[in-house]
Amino acid sequence: MMPLTMAKTGDTVIIRKITGKDGVRQHLAELGFVVDGTVTVVSEIAGNLILQVKDSRIALDKTMANRIMI
Repeated sequence: MMPLTMAKTGDTVIIRKITGKDGVRQHLAELGFVVDGTVTVVSEIAGNLILQVKDSRIALDKTMANRIMI
């Protein structure tokens, strides 16, 4: 497993684990980041990621993206 921040632009990856406090995990789940869900990296700027999750594009900062393991 590695953090989502290690994925390259254009990669579609499967979420294996989400770390952090319950509130953080709940927030990410509400945005569509769930274990076994797929995420596509649209772009990366200074470690911050733009991600395609289901039908939405979501920006995540490096700290949050590091909590998502792929």
